[in-house]
Amino acid sequence: PCTHSGTGRCFMTSQNHGYAVDANSLPDGWKILFTNENDKTNEGIIHQTNPYFSVQFHPEHTAGPTDLECLFDVFIDAVKAFKNNQKCVVDDMITETLKFVPTLQERPKKVLILGSGGLSIGQAGEFDYSGSQGVKALQEEKIQTVLINPNIATVQTSKGLADKVYFLPITPEYVEQVIKAERPTGVLLTFGGQTALNCGVELEKSKIFEKYNVNVLGTPIQSIVDTEDRKIFAEKINAIGEKVAPSAAVTSVEEALLAAKRIGYPVMARSAFSLGGLGSGFANNEDELKTLAHQALSHSDQLIIDKSLKGWKEVEYEVVRDAYDNCITVCNMENVDPLGIHTGESIVVAPSQTLSNREYYMLRNTAIKVIRHFGIVGECNIQYALNPNSEEFYIIEVNARLSRSSALASKATGYPLAYVAAKLALGIPLPVIKNSVTGVTTACFEPSLDYCVVKIPRWDLAKFNRVSTKIGSSMKSVGEVMSIGRNFEEAFQKALRMVDENVNGFDPNIQKVNENELREPTDKRMFVLAAALKNGYNIDKLYELTKIDKWFLMKFKNIVDYYKSLESVDSTSITCEILKKAKKIGFSDKQIAAAIKSTEVAVRKLREEFKITPFVKQIDTVAAEWPASTNYLYLTYNGSSHDLDFPEGFVMVLGSGVYRIGSSVEFDWCAVGCLRELRNQGKKTIMINYNPETVSTDYDMSDRLYFEEISFEVVMDIYNIERPSGVILS
Repeated sequence: PCTHSGTGRCFMTSQNHGYAVDANSLPDGWKILFTNENDKTNEGIIHQTNPYFSVQFHPEHTAGPTDLECLFDVFIDAVKAFKNNQKCVVDDMITETLKFVPTLQERPKKVLILGSGGLSIGQAGEFDYSGSQGVKALQEEKIQTVLINPNIATVQTSKGLADKVYFLPITPEYVEQVIKAERPTGVLLTFGGQTALNCGVELEKSKIFEKYNVNVLGTPIQSIVDTEDRKIFAEKINAIGEKVAPSAAVTSVEEALLAAKRIGYPVMARSAFSLGGLGSGFANNEDELKTLAHQALSHSDQLIIDKSLKGWKEVEYEVVRDAYDNCITVCNMENVDPLGIHTGESIVVAPSQTLSNREYYMLRNTAIKVIRHFGIVGECNIQYALNPNSEEFYIIEVNARLSRSSALASKATGYPLAYVAAKLALGIPLPVIKNSVTGVTTACFEPSLDYCVVKIPRWDLAKFNRVSTKIGSSMKSVGEVMSIGRNFEEAFQKALRMVDENVNGFDPNIQKVNENELREPTDKRMFVLAAALKNGYNIDKLYELTKIDKWFLMKFKNIVDYYKSLESVDSTSITCEILKKAKKIGFSDKQIAAAIKSTEVAVRKLREEFKITPFVKQIDTVAAEWPASTNYLYLTYNGSSHDLDFPEGFVMVLGSGVYRIGSSVEFDWCAVGCLRELRNQGKKTIMINYNPETVSTDYDMSDRLYFEEISFEVVMDIYNIERPSGVILS
């Protein structure tokens, strides 16, 4: 029942509170590390009792990466061999221990890429970004690319990207016609979201790929089916000693009711193989479940009934694995909202802020174990439910494809996930791929961030009649924003302004307190929370109502408290220190002006008099271990110097901002087209945008990318720093 480090047999003693290990001749007082079946690493001291030694439990647990624990076995074996005068070559022993035989396919000459088709709620511009990066990566490798995508508004269908573009529906019939005409030797299914995946699964089932000798590159089809089919998924996860939440896969309403009875209400019902949590929801009794099951079974022929884990923390890891079994976690993210809200509907922060070191590594080790077990090659997103009061966790979902979360992880870390995934699909190992941020390290370095990233979704529910404003397990958001700051408060307030230009930040005066809205979240819950904090609700009460972690609630309280102290001064008595602190926790000039009864222009003038201006920082994926050479930038007031110089003569282009109903990926196409033409004219370009799903926020699209707000204040700050020769607004 426990894995051990090179010390022979080990088993649990009858008292169930200790382990005994078959010891040969390790001396007293040596420390031993061992892992029990729940992956809890303990440290103990050896006490010799011939022929066994016992391990005494230490209450404190160790934590940290355990990727190369096996090398300790090599060390022990080398010591034993030396002691017994046996010949041993440590290099050979290490090579033998780490040996992995990859299954490599023949390198394709022509690759077919399936796009996402039309945009829909739950599947938007992120697949334009992933497909575009995939095409770039393949072209670098001198491989011909054929793209199928009927969406004319996308960058990936523009002239000059893929070698051939077919504007056809992504359905098995049409894709087969293209395969027949083009005869590609490889196909990429994981770059076009759920539409492309489902189409690929159908083509595999009907043996079309086999008929035309087309290899599925990267993650095998079976792995995709294993992660999508809930029954197989649960069995595969249990096989490696991990847990999924108690659930059942059913195909009819009657089976659903029986399963819910067995699991116990409340339950969550959701369709398998569906997009953005379509047809899912929570049911507290049989009547609610009947309604839900009827809806969900109209979207898919398999329905999953899960035990409700509402109120638990939701944590995500983005993991990549190459064909040689090298794995790294690119980014871990934590949802500010507890479980029960679709991750696409949640406010997400990267890296996680409330996990302990132990929890972080516990989930990281599991993520690597899972990606290896499923045989995924490329990128994978793993979602967990973590009990806030213990270390108990369940694996909720594994997405063996690029998703909205991977677009976010990619833009949050500067690690080009889709580009790397395409290279891995060709069988290129991680250590060979260059890290484009440092220019020195390789893609097998795990990014470490010295900043905080916050993602907030945008809903346009007001544009519809008779649509509930409640948010839950089914995705309603039409876009999302991402902000970068040096602390949570700064990034959070920036993001709120990005979502809606009419909002000044975490403003307690927008909504009235409503406890029902705190319990049952709506698209305006954050502002109800701000009002509650202003009205004196304490942290414990708010935690009880919202189940948002107390760390986040304290940060929200910091902002509202500072709001109150700003309201106690006016434009004549505000000091340099008060103004500076406000800027450091993310207050905009407009927001400060509203609090001190002044105007935005007056506050800006005052700020410039006090010499309070933002600093330009570079995204740095290796926490300054190597100098960053990237042009991926953000502004912060929590700094003391700029990270780079500002030669004049650039042309500034403003991006489209957040996707909304009536304005989406077509404006990204416009911005990218503009940047490309400026480059053709020999001009250096600056891009300002804050939408993580866009191609325009890929830092190889412009000479300088500012991931920042598109507001008068911020654009003017960048203009004053950069002194561009012109600005394009249209």
